[in-house]
Amino acid sequence: MSGHSKWANIKHKKAREDSKKGKIFTRLIKEITMSARDGGGDTGTNSRLRLLVEKARAANMPQDNIIRGIKRGTGELEGVNYEEISYEGYGPSGIAIFVETLTDNRKRTVADVRHAFSKLGGNLGEAGSVAWMFERKGVITINADNCTEDDVIEKLIDYDIDDIVLNENLITVYCNMQDVEKVKDGAEKAGLTVEAAEIEMVPKDSVTIEDKEKEEKVYKFLEALEEIDDVQNVYANIA
Repeated sequence: MSGHSKWANIKHKKAREDSKKGKIFTRLIKEITMSARDGGGDTGTNSRLRLLVEKARAANMPQDNIIRGIKRGTGELEGVNYEEISYEGYGPSGIAIFVETLTDNRKRTVADVRHAFSKLGGNLGEAGSVAWMFERKGVITINADNCTEDDVIEKLIDYDIDDIVLNENLITVYCNMQDVEKVKDGAEKAGLTVEAAEIEMVPKDSVTIEDKEKEEKVYKFLEALEEIDDVQNVYANIA
């Protein structure tokens, strides 16, 4: 397990700001709609939907928006038909990039992603070109202001945890993606402050870029991908 990267922390902080501005609503509604379409609109049986609804509420999304998103997914309301498309390739300094999108216009999305790759020193690859470098994991992010790694280890000792990593003021817990909700609930019951619980593509190994100028170029590239309207998540194997 590679550990929680600086890029993961940057994304986490950006999500907080986007939440304040309401910018996160569009992405969450898309995910809620897709989850309800694929797994049904009942949060009691659709664990992915349940996590998304909790995330939407934490971002102060109005309940009516959440309900409409679910109903669009189940077909009770008319709505846009989204499809999930992933893109893979390499960014500056050879960093592996995995991009997840939800789109109603495949041509527009691939054009936007390809433009970002070519303009900022990346190379868009074929499907499967870098996916093997990542694995899907449950990722629970805990505020470390009032606890230590040892505290988290002690409180979650009865759970099947893959890794626990401290990075700045966040402690990241990795687990099997099937266990993410169980570990999240356990952390909250133990008095830990859970800031996020996600299923993410986690790099098996990470690359460290020592040159600050090159590192900043990579982050500029990743942030440009994040700004594309149809992009939901951007993962990279940078430490």
